[in-house]
Amino acid sequence: MKAVVMTGANQPWEVQEVPTPVAEPGQVLVKVRASGMCFTDVWATQGYGGDIYPQTPGHEVVGEVVAVGDGVQGREVGDRVGTTWVQSACGRCDYCRKNLPLTGQTAMNCVAPRTTGFAAQGGHAEYIAIAAGGTVLLPDDLAFEDAAPMMCAGYTTWSALRDADPQPGERIAIVGIGGLGHVALQLAKASGFETVAVTHSPDKHDLAVELGADHVVAGGKELHDLGGADVLLVTTNAFEAAEEAMAGLRPGGRVVLSGLDFTRPFSISSEGIPFHMMRQKVIGSTHGGRHYLSEVVDLAGQGKVKPIIETFSLDQATEAYDRLASGKMRFRGVFLPHGA
Repeated sequence: MKAVVMTGANQPWEVQEVPTPVAEPGQVLVKVRASGMCFTDVWATQGYGGDIYPQTPGHEVVGEVVAVGDGVQGREVGDRVGTTWVQSACGRCDYCRKNLPLTGQTAMNCVAPRTTGFAAQGGHAEYIAIAAGGTVLLPDDLAFEDAAPMMCAGYTTWSALRDADPQPGERIAIVGIGGLGHVALQLAKASGFETVAVTHSPDKHDLAVELGADHVVAGGKELHDLGGADVLLVTTNAFEAAEEAMAGLRPGGRVVLSGLDFTRPFSISSEGIPFHMMRQKVIGSTHGGRHYLSEVVDLAGQGKVKPIIETFSLDQATEAYDRLASGKMRFRGVFLPHGA
């Protein structure tokens, strides 16, 4: 089959012919119909995921089941399914042995999970073998290209929104209107909350309103002057923007970090009223369990959230990566390995 391959740290992506995987016991073989691009693909290519090369990236994967391995229940040939970053946990490490809620669903704290595009082959390919228990069924009327970004962009931002636990009457500010933020904005508005878009990009103001923003501001001072927000949902990897936006966080407010920045830590300013006196919280959030993934997939199936995408063939991998790494991707790139 044809697949995109990371050959080494900071090396260009290559499109290669590689063996088609088979569905081993407990797995399903999926014909990939769409595979979304996440900035984590760039981090992996730059070496932040460790020495995993050669490897095929991509963890926003959707397609059709074409073969079922031994022992699989609940999945059959013809199913429309998706999978995300963490497919399964090892079941034996100290964290897994605690049998905490959601351990088997998120496996985020497992020491040796099966991770799509890292420990296991990713989705930027024509076929992929997936742990059957790490898949979700897709609504019949949800297009594959719209479903793929829900596997991470939607899953991440919906989990962050749920982790923030917003209450009736509270205001939510989305920091960064990019690949994650434009999805988060729609989800917050679909949930019935007054929503503020925080972006330094003037060209995104009108679009933010179209996506559901009640207000658009450039930063923390403008957010403060607007009356502040109870939740800052940080979807950008530019933590300096998030830190500056905290000037508009209300007392008792929550900052939810769902973006990644491996180059610098998130910090809290010592200017103004001390953080602890404002009773504010910083919450780290990531994929919160496949029940959240199923919820956001259902919302997409109902048309309440729709990603803005650019589509590429696998042969356009170099162009796609350059757009992603340079920040020119607007807003989510999606590979269509078998065409539209």
